Amino acid sequence: MPNSRSAKKRRRQGDRRRAKNRATRSELRNAVKRVRSAESATDAAAAFHTAERLLDRAARKGLTHKNTAARTKRRLRKAVATKS
Repeated sequence: MPNSRSAKKRRRQGDRRRAKNRATRSELRNAVKRVRSAESATDAAAAFHTAERLLDRAARKGLTHKNTAARTKRRLRKAVATKS
């Protein structure tokens, strides 16, 4: 348990950031799953657009590595192309 005032503040900040990061990561994973499980090509393309934006934002904010985001986008783009 934190004792000093600054340590308590850091604990509060960390808890807030952790909750926000977990929610964002969960949203990102669900968006990727929606692309992969889409039935039609149009649904997959629409879901890909959303997932691409979320991946770019996560990489920009430091939630994921930029190469990981790029690799995931490339694989999703390939999956969408094969649904056509």
